[in-house]
Amino acid sequence: MAPKPYIFLKIALLFIFLPLTTSIHFKLPAIFNFGDSNSDTGELVAAGVYSLEPPYGRSYFTKPSGRYCDGRLIIDFLLEAMDLPFLNAYLDSIGRTSFRKGCNFAAAGSTIEPPTARAVSPFSFRVQVAQFIRFKLQVLRLMAKGKKLHKYLPDEDYFQNGLYMFDIGQNDLAGAFYSKTIDQILALIPLILTEFETGIKTLYDQGARNFWVHNTGPLGCLAQNVAKFGTDPSSLDELGCVSKHNQAAKVFNLQLHTLCKKLQGRYADSNFTYVDIYTIKWNLIANYSKFGFEQPIMVCCGYGGPPLNYDSRIGCGKTEVLNGTTMTAKACSDSSEYVNWDGIHYSEAANQYVSSQILTGKYSDPPFSDKMPFLLGLKF
Repeated sequence: MAPKPYIFLKIALLFIFLPLTTSIHFKLPAIFNFGDSNSDTGELVAAGVYSLEPPYGRSYFTKPSGRYCDGRLIIDFLLEAMDLPFLNAYLDSIGRTSFRKGCNFAAAGSTIEPPTARAVSPFSFRVQVAQFIRFKLQVLRLMAKGKKLHKYLPDEDYFQNGLYMFDIGQNDLAGAFYSKTIDQILALIPLILTEFETGIKTLYDQGARNFWVHNTGPLGCLAQNVAKFGTDPSSLDELGCVSKHNQAAKVFNLQLHTLCKKLQGRYADSNFTYVDIYTIKWNLIANYSKFGFEQPIMVCCGYGGPPLNYDSRIGCGKTEVLNGTTMTAKACSDSSEYVNWDGIHYSEAANQYVSSQILTGKYSDPPFSDKMPFLLGLKF
């Protein structure tokens, strides 16, 4: 069996972003993140909308951390590589919370489009952008009163020199499949991206200049979607993923990539980096054993056993009465063997793999692999 993935050493990192014309070198004083559960570090839990119980967080934090994972997320690994602290959620004000190096507005279940009445999260992209504006205004007001809070809040120039990260859109597509045909969903994508473009413009007007945009992963390979939409074998591809979901993701990503290029042309004084998360995750699922994983789609923390170990009626760590019997969705003994943690979200080990591939610079447009000023100690 191939060696299991393990955590690479933290390294000081100076990212190099390559605009479409010339290379620009800059340091990252702060990170401002927008997204859904792929990068939520505690927003939805802090809002009281949802709660997480063990075994969430067991692989790193030893307890639930507000992350929908057994440990760290992709964004956590990227920040570690940049030698920056983990981002605190915007709504997490309990304890000695510091926003000195940035703030995370991502919330699990969030969409780019305004939420429907049945939405898990009320924090759509537009709301997250509004939260950022309020956050910036409050920071500038407090900093103007003196330097007492300096060690907890970002300096004014951090808002222009910081990095704005985005990983959102997955829920717009996945949720649409419950009520729309594939053709209707494909027709909806331009409207979704128009909403995203509006948010980017608002952030640009607020001084943002450095944008880092993740595309969406292969939705059809998530156990939740396979269980719901993959009961007919003809709906699955060669990897056992739901074909139409992945088709929608590819079309969304193609149009998102085009939008990023358009925005780069419109805002010449900015830097837009588009990151192909889809290809990284697809490669992982297609070649899982090569990277030390044993299960590419089956869930670590779930209920029901093979082939998916997923039941939508009982979430990871939850106890429910099913058919008159009390059942608990428990975690597998070794989550590093699984790509998928709970049916929707990746395991820490899988997140580490994805982040290691991002850091090679090969999956970004513009790419930065040929300009890396250091040697990464990557183990994949």
